[in-house]
Amino acid sequence: MTSAAQKRKGPGREHQFVNAQGSEVKTRDEAFAVQREVSAEAVQVTQKMALHNQALTFDMEVNYNPNTNAITGGRITSGICGAPWDITGGSIGSSLRIDAKRPGTGGNCAATVTIIGQFQVPLSYRGTYGFNGQSTTFNCVTQLVC
Repeated sequence: MTSAAQKRKGPGREHQFVNAQGSEVKTRDEAFAVQREVSAEAVQVTQKMALHNQALTFDMEVNYNPNTNAITGGRITSGICGAPWDITGGSIGSSLRIDAKRPGTGGNCAATVTIIGQFQVPLSYRGTYGFNGQSTTFNCVTQLVC
């Protein structure tokens, strides 16, 4: 062993322990401890979005888990008959799918809407949307709003 290696490994040198997330911890037990489960609600981001069809704009607040890209909820707040609508699921990433349901029943408004799209630059999704089980009825662009 070289003298440089002996100095690095020599007495008095403390061990560094790092957990699975890359954070330094104090003990070996902490480094190898099973990580506690994190609920979906604990890892959630809200992204404002706007769907544009030449005739209208739907404003949305989409909640999603950035680790899994799963949409966990949110609302379509305006621009759609019977607003606000509850976003019930979907995904966001290289492609977009938003499923939403209108609260309540009756009237002349549809009960559900499905929005789909493919990511493009600048930050938006080009795609289609439709009502009551359809997703390709109308062309649209859904933009991320900063």
